[in-house]
Amino acid sequence: MTRRTGAVGYLLLLPTALWLILFFVVPFYSLLATSLYDPAGSDFRGYEMTYAWGNYVDVVQAYWQPMLRALWYGGLATVFCLVLGYVLAYTIAFKVGRWKNLMLVLVIAPFFTSFLLRTLSWKLILADDGIVVDTLQFLHLLGEDGRLLATPIAVVAGLTYNFLPFMVLPLFASIDKIDHRLIEASSDLYANPVVGFFKVTWPLSLPGVVSGTLLTFIPASGDFINAQLLGSPNQRMVGGVIQSLFTDANDYPAAAALSMILMVGIVAMVLVYVRRAGTEELL
Repeated sequence: MTRRTGAVGYLLLLPTALWLILFFVVPFYSLLATSLYDPAGSDFRGYEMTYAWGNYVDVVQAYWQPMLRALWYGGLATVFCLVLGYVLAYTIAFKVGRWKNLMLVLVIAPFFTSFLLRTLSWKLILADDGIVVDTLQFLHLLGEDGRLLATPIAVVAGLTYNFLPFMVLPLFASIDKIDHRLIEASSDLYANPVVGFFKVTWPLSLPGVVSGTLLTFIPASGDFINAQLLGSPNQRMVGGVIQSLFTDANDYPAAAALSMILMVGIVAMVLVYVRRAGTEELL
């Protein structure tokens, strides 16, 4: 009976294993192999496997600035999403009452609109003759010739807006599980509500914080649409470089090597972050 149960378990895992092999292992191997092709090939068919590990050194030397810029913009957007998303998730979980489901629908409503269209909308909002720039100039927070488009502010704002739902939903799922009686008890134990928040609410919501930051930082660091539409060549991120190498320059080894570096780097950062946060069970 035990053997039969074990066999059934393996059979149930088989579809998932095949799916991972077909859509993860095989593409990953293909990407790794492509990154080691001879960079002197004229096109993809002309490349030969020469185990050219120097491709990695070349792309780091050539594109280290877009790589750091992607991590910086992605990190800033993640911090802003965390601050805004935590307040919103806390409000939905504890303050809106019977309107909770409606608020959640409003959070995910942007997903029903094209990612490209939402980013283009921000291009209109932050336009030089738009109401945001005019208001900031009226308040003397922006110079008469100042602008928001083609600046890091526009890119980070676009990333924050587009990936905010990825932060709100995990935070809400975590905060909503907190027993409100514990929060009430914290007000008795700690006179200061701020201290009570960091002693009770914040630790209990930490799994949602970690999940939300990962779901936000990883895609934000690899994004290239926001930098392309809201920024300038000075705000180019590594995702845009990879896309250009694949589609325009036809430099497949360089593009694959850059993709591998970005992937391995983010995975390493995630492992360190999760361990430092003390939530290894999320992995």
